[in-house]
This record gives sequence, C-alpha cells and structure tokens, in this order.
Amino acid sequence: MADSLRDLLLKAGFTPPAREEKRAPAPRPQGSGSQQGKRPQGAAPAGRNNRPASGGGNNNQRGGKPQRPQGAPAPRKDGEIDLAKAYAIRSQAEAAERKRLEQEAAEVARLRKERKRKLEQLLAGNALNKPDADKVRHFPYGDKIRRVYVDDAQLVALNAGELGVVQHGGRYLLLDRKVIEQIRDVAPEHIALVVDPNAVDEGDDGVPDDLMW
Repeated sequence: MADSLRDLLLKAGFTPPAREEKRAPAPRPQGSGSQQGKRPQGAAPAGRNNRPASGGGNNNQRGGKPQRPQGAPAPRKDGEIDLAKAYAIRSQAEAAERKRLEQEAAEVARLRKERKRKLEQLLAGNALNKPDADKVRHFPYGDKIRRVYVDDAQLVALNAGELGVVQHGGRYLLLDRKVIEQIRDVAPEHIALVVDPNAVDEGDDGVPDDLMW
C-alpha cells in the first residue's frame, strides 16, 4: 500500500507540532443559575450603589460643604451684627449710664448732706445776733442788698473784719471771724459778708460802712 502523506512527511524529517493541552474549564460557582448575581442579605450593593445616600454620612469626608441642619439660622456675613444683639448691647450701655448718673447724684446728695451737718455743728451756739440790736448793716449778697442788725460794738467789729455774716435757713447770723474761716472750708457759699481788714478802699463790699436806712 502506498504510504500516506503523513508518513511521507515523517520520513522526510518533518516533525508534527506538539498539541496544546486543553485548559481545564473554570469551576462554576455553586448554586443554581437563578441564584447567580444575587447578593447575600445585608451586603452592600456593588458599583455606584455602594456610595452613601446624599442625606447620610459626613459631607466633609466627601470634600463637599457642610450642610446646615434643618431649622438652624443662616450664617451671617462678615461684619454683620445681629439686630437683637445690637439692641442688647445698647440696652446694657444705657443701663450702665443710668446707673452711673444715679451713683453720681447719690454722691452729690451725700456730700451736700454732710456739708449741711458740719455747718449746723459750727453754727450751734456761736451766733452773736442780739434781739435788741438797733443798728443796721447793709451788704450785697445774692444780687440783692441784705441787712443784719447789730449794736454799736458789733458794727465796729464787723467793719474791721473781726466778725462776719453767714446765711443759713433764711437768716443772717453774726459770727466770729474764727468760725467764719471754719465755715469757709465746709460751705463757703453760705458766707454772706466778711470785710477784709487790709483792704485800702473803704468798705470793699461796695456798700459804705456807715450806710443806714
């Protein structure tokens, strides 16, 4: 029998190529085909469904702007002052100013009361007015011409600056010069008349010493 073509090629030195081994088929996943593609209960879905919902999670982790909680006040712009806060600041300032004025008024009243008490202590028992004095000494005080009754000796002492006159309680009291100087330190506004003995002009109070009417 004639040799076949394969035999002739073998005799001529040709070697047939080695056959590739068949790859074993990949094992199929267990379970029926209807269960393929189903994820176990509680497992997160694959792909884009694994991303958290827009309402949940921390927005800062995704690089976005933090969302304002529902019902929270809108953020204010730089330099903008809340109106209620501005009213509160103004109310506090007005209250502090009222308190300061009240304290100042209370201090003024306290000082006035203290001066009045000291003045009354200095006047107690020191007035030299005489009920039977018949001489009148006039002097200007409070934009008006006032007068005090003295006797002859008191008139001379008053014009020499040894005595003085103090207004208190609507009266003009004749006092010794030493008491007058103490009153000057306490309530100088009550001193109505003190003649300067060193004055050159006669009657430096503007009224002649011998003026009588």
